[in-house]
Amino acid sequence: MNETQPKNYLIESILITIFCCQPFGIVGIVFASQVNSKFAVGDYAGAAHASKEAKKWTKWGFISGLVVATLFVLIYGAIIFFAYQNGEFNDF
Repeated sequence: MNETQPKNYLIESILITIFCCQPFGIVGIVFASQVNSKFAVGDYAGAAHASKEAKKWTKWGFISGLVVATLFVLIYGAIIFFAYQNGEFNDF
């Protein structure tokens, strides 16, 4: 059978681990590292499943990173806005 190797999402998982959400990125790295080895031994269904899981965890890591970054900007922006409105920055 001439199967094509599924994408392993290793680079994406590493970038998610570094920049967005470490727990989801690590799970993505674990599944991404299984893709090549499962494909090499002939477990095509297992390689496809590991690829699908790596993609899922990478996507969720990216989404959670965006949500956390957005909340961070909104919360600190609101703190600075209300501090400015209350005259906390008049001494500068």
